[in-house]
Amino acid sequence: MHSSLFISQADARPMYLQIVEQIRQRVAAGDWPAGQELPSIRTLAADLRVSVITVKRAYLDLESEGVIVTRHGKGSFVADAQGLAKDMRLAQLDAHLAEAGEIARSLAMPQTELIERLRSALNPQEPAE
Repeated sequence: MHSSLFISQADARPMYLQIVEQIRQRVAAGDWPAGQELPSIRTLAADLRVSVITVKRAYLDLESEGVIVTRHGKGSFVADAQGLAKDMRLAQLDAHLAEAGEIARSLAMPQTELIERLRSALNPQEPAE
């Protein structure tokens, strides 16, 4: 399996977090379904040109979150947790909504206006009330 992951040197986040986030996104989007084998730690480290320790840290974090499972001698696989992708997408949505709330507060926007903007975003064909 080609990993299709990449590390950006311009990204301020640590490399292992970039790997974690990209794998989370692939799982949440359904690109990597439950049971799919991930590249071995050594293979991914070589592909990304990072240390084995960096990839191992990413995999350990993902395993502790329940995103992947590692079977000794077999490899690492996308976890078979029911609803995991949906939960991850909901967490992503919550983060975006929290950010929208922060922006609205910084603009001193009334809550009703923010809600109306969300309604417009959900139904772009409907005229504003």
